[in-house]
Amino acid sequence: MKEPIISFKDFGFKYKAQKNPTLYDINLDIYPGEKILILGASGSGKSTLCNCINGLIPFSYDGTITGSCTVNGAETKKSSIFKLSGSVGTVLQDSDAQFVGLSVGEDIAFALENEMMPRKDMIPVIDRNASMVGMQDFIGHVPFNLSGGQKQKVAIAGVFGNDVEILIFDEPLAALDPQMGMTAVDLIDNISRESGKTIIIVEHRLEDVLYRPVDRVILMAEGRIVADMKPDDLLRSTLLSECGIREPLYITAMKYAGCSLEGNRNLCDLSSLELSAENREKLRTFFTEERESIRENNNDPVVSFKDVSFSYEGGKKVLSDVSFDIKRGERIAIIGRNGAGKSTAAKLLCGIIRPDSGTIELDGRDISSLSVKEIGEKVGYVMQDPNQMIVKDIIKDEVGMALDIRGRSEEEKTEIVNNALRTCGLYKMRNWPVDSISYGQKKRVTVASMMALEPDVFILDEPTAGQDFRSYTDIMNFVNTLNREYGKTILFITHDMHLAIENTDRAIVFSDGKLIASDRVFSVLSDKTS
Repeated sequence: MKEPIISFKDFGFKYKAQKNPTLYDINLDIYPGEKILILGASGSGKSTLCNCINGLIPFSYDGTITGSCTVNGAETKKSSIFKLSGSVGTVLQDSDAQFVGLSVGEDIAFALENEMMPRKDMIPVIDRNASMVGMQDFIGHVPFNLSGGQKQKVAIAGVFGNDVEILIFDEPLAALDPQMGMTAVDLIDNISRESGKTIIIVEHRLEDVLYRPVDRVILMAEGRIVADMKPDDLLRSTLLSECGIREPLYITAMKYAGCSLEGNRNLCDLSSLELSAENREKLRTFFTEERESIRENNNDPVVSFKDVSFSYEGGKKVLSDVSFDIKRGERIAIIGRNGAGKSTAAKLLCGIIRPDSGTIELDGRDISSLSVKEIGEKVGYVMQDPNQMIVKDIIKDEVGMALDIRGRSEEEKTEIVNNALRTCGLYKMRNWPVDSISYGQKKRVTVASMMALEPDVFILDEPTAGQDFRSYTDIMNFVNTLNREYGKTILFITHDMHLAIENTDRAIVFSDGKLIASDRVFSVLSDKTS
């Protein structure tokens, strides 16, 4: 039998700034060529575990290690990041933290330059790696100016330049649209099969990762490994719901229809799932039952785009003659591929940028005469990248900052901030430094900051990226309460089709800067032309 390429023995780790350990009693062997999914709720220790493999712990994040972690037989705590980088490549969840080049091409070339590859040999490799992730037309672009999904693609392409044995993908799908997510999963699977590299994927989007097979799923909760099993066995168990992980939607549908999960083959792969005749009939009955009709929203528009066009300086049109209305109290999913114009439309509504032509109205008033501050009293925008919003060092100070600016009393501010933090599952961490929490937890901090202000219109840009199912559910419940009980208008810019199906009334679809659909979510998703 092969020796493990990665081995944890009675391993534990506690960050210097924390009272209790993040990892406890980790015993895990990963073998050469395996493709492993590490699954768990936010804060369960997934990313910390991976940082112990690539050397960020203990060489970048100080703390106390107990037990043993070896990579290729060498104890990591006695090695260095430089030595470990020869064996381990990582695509970080926070792409901005990974960029080193001034252009996409330079960033992809970084590892090749370190290997002193001649320029004439390097350029074809850069072009090939960029093409593999669909970024061949962005070679000269500045990475920090790209959309969240485009940044993720560049980071993946950059790792391809490293000739390493182990590749770690930390939340690789977090900012990708469904189609590009499938492409990324295909890409990772091709690397696994063709190169024989050991692949470790850290992801919340279980169903999307299982689009291609994985050998094992390592399920973590509260810093411990609670399961190490085949995907089919995990789906048949109750562990996913117990640990706050969303199960695949088709599994939920089977349960609602009264189907048994036992006896079905290839349960983890919808395309090859073999159902019994009894289960097939139960599903057919379930999906043909009549549903309660959805009430129409007859309110006046709160937001109106009229023939709006916009181009960034020196670039092509990002939006072209876009027109749509959003009625007061609606919940809207704004969907489309990465770079389709979704986030640009949101920035236009907030007044951060202004249209080249056309008008945008808020409550019937043209916002061209309004300042960003005046618009901000009515429109709250939670950005896709939390690092672009956070300015305070301590979590509770960040959530309460805008209330300070608005002159709220200390007592009133404390009550509002604590309520927002409880809703977002952050109250126990209210006194923590922002730098000590995960990317997904930072997202929740920014959501809490905007919830504290209670604007009339909420724009949430990829609110579920990096969130576990429990956190997602808590946030969605609160947002839906704002919508139902207070009449708030909610705009979700999202690639998460689960969110769109479960929590919105209508979808507005962008493609190449144009509005191509505005209809009920189920109608849009069933329209093959959209």
